[in-house]
Amino acid sequence: MTRNMLVLLAGAGSFALLVGAYLFQALGYPPCAMCLWQRWPHMAAIVIAALALRFGGPALPVLGAAAAGTTGGLGVYHTGVERGWWAGPSSCSGGGGMQGMTGADLLAIEGPRVVMCDQVSWEFLALSMASWNAVASFGLMAIWISAVMIKAGSSRTA
Repeated sequence: MTRNMLVLLAGAGSFALLVGAYLFQALGYPPCAMCLWQRWPHMAAIVIAALALRFGGPALPVLGAAAAGTTGGLGVYHTGVERGWWAGPSSCSGGGGMQGMTGADLLAIEGPRVVMCDQVSWEFLALSMASWNAVASFGLMAIWISAVMIKAGSSRTA
């Protein structure tokens, strides 16, 4: 397999994960703040893949591996927050207090809905979306690393 094929596969993997995330959002699973954080490195990986396909070289696949590893790490962190293994950001994990709120504030049904980062909204085979993102992202990181390891002479197909 050539470097370009691996780069294309890794970039397409990030694209597929983003499409899946937006599809779940369209199906009524709004993302929390940490879910959104996990999307940014996938977007970067797609751009990196496009640049690597255009310009070649080993540096861009290294950046792609870093992007995939970053979103994988965020997925592990988010999973830990969901499972109660460690505390998450107070802005989306229920750590904020109710000081200064009135009864009317608590009963209001209007205004923005905060999606809690410490709640699992969907899971499959006992893994949440954040967990699946971590598993898939670390797989993509392995593909990026494979692209880095291929000899420079095989980066272009004839």
